[in-house]
Amino acid sequence: MSTRVGMVSLGCPKNQVDAEHMLYDLKQQGFELVTDAALSDVVIVNTCGFIESAKQEAIDTILEFCELKKEGRIKAVIATGCLSERYRDEMMKEMPELDAVVGLGSNSRLCDIIRDVLIDKKTVCAYGENTDLPMEGGRIISTEPFFAYIKIAEGCSNCCTYCAIPSIRGRFRSRRQEDIIAEAKWLAEHGVTELVVVAQDTTRYGEDIYGKSQLPELLKELCRIDGLKWIRTLYCYPERITDELLETIASEDKLVKYIDMPLQHCNGEILKRMNRHGDRQQLEKLVEHIREKVPGIVLRTTLITGFPGESDQQFEELCEFVKKTKFERLGCFAFSPEEGTAAFDMPDQVHLKTRERRAEVIMEQQMIISDEFNEKCCGKTLEVVCEGFDRYAECYYGRSVYDAPEIDGKIFFMSDKKVGVGEYVNVLIDEPLDYDLIGTRV
Repeated sequence: MSTRVGMVSLGCPKNQVDAEHMLYDLKQQGFELVTDAALSDVVIVNTCGFIESAKQEAIDTILEFCELKKEGRIKAVIATGCLSERYRDEMMKEMPELDAVVGLGSNSRLCDIIRDVLIDKKTVCAYGENTDLPMEGGRIISTEPFFAYIKIAEGCSNCCTYCAIPSIRGRFRSRRQEDIIAEAKWLAEHGVTELVVVAQDTTRYGEDIYGKSQLPELLKELCRIDGLKWIRTLYCYPERITDELLETIASEDKLVKYIDMPLQHCNGEILKRMNRHGDRQQLEKLVEHIREKVPGIVLRTTLITGFPGESDQQFEELCEFVKKTKFERLGCFAFSPEEGTAAFDMPDQVHLKTRERRAEVIMEQQMIISDEFNEKCCGKTLEVVCEGFDRYAECYYGRSVYDAPEIDGKIFFMSDKKVGVGEYVNVLIDEPLDYDLIGTRV
């Protein structure tokens, strides 16, 4: 009887792609993959270690499965991912219940590590260089069958003062374009119609290999692949959004008119402390320029409140910026001081309650903006990809081009005909519901 392995992957889509590579290797080596990790022999928790809340979620998940091991229901618990890489020395000391801690550079050794744990009853700590993380190889898609993430680069060289990603995942390094295209074709051949392009900074793609950003060229090549219908790009840095990129998005039908552009703040002094670029005037001009170049585009951003030194006036400037720019999609997070980052012990730290309250204020403002946008959608017919049937609401649900998977809102709709998961249908929008929409198939 083969060993049953279950995996819980936490954190961002980039971490999820890593998990899919590991699952493929496990299956190739003869392990039986189970969807319910609690019913497995070995549980792998692919952790996130980006901010405090993510770290706590990872720790809680590990301890939950360690409790099942204590009860004799599973045989081993293994931690992989960013938390394992970031806290190499502390993980096994703080959680001796773990059977193995695997850093990013040792993901390809996971099958052997499981055998060591089960057969030799060893406790394993395996790391290697973070830049040895595999970027190529087979995958077992863990998302809905009609959409997948494709990672075009690994690591980050931007070194924002609040972010631990460069120390966790290493320098920025692009994949070769031909490898990305080959993977995208394989995904399309296996039923993927929506492709979500991700990297820590997608707009930097190709600089290290080709000497300049190759994102527009890559996107054009992806658009030529038969079977793909929607191609979406996340994590575009504002200072690297070029006219060439905007013209590509505007002219290619398969590229959804949607850009995720994390700004973090608008005040020039705060951005400088973050080791970011620009100021409010430049960012407002950029937003206006993007909307001129790509009519009807939906913009998403993320902001941080309570960064060290953020004054009441600077926070008020951020509030005014949000009101004026009216991002269709926006998330806001209270600053999380992370060990090993420059911002961790910066002077003038803002009190936690102030940080959190400021984030709440921004999101209250965004709710008004979101309501306005959703009201404008009423009476329109939107193309929606069906994600499933909600048996409680007794209706189908899905997303339009305005909504990124697992991030943005949903569209709930009635249909007098059965709609399959992954099927694209036209929905007449009847009314808004907070961040979601309600409609009827037409």
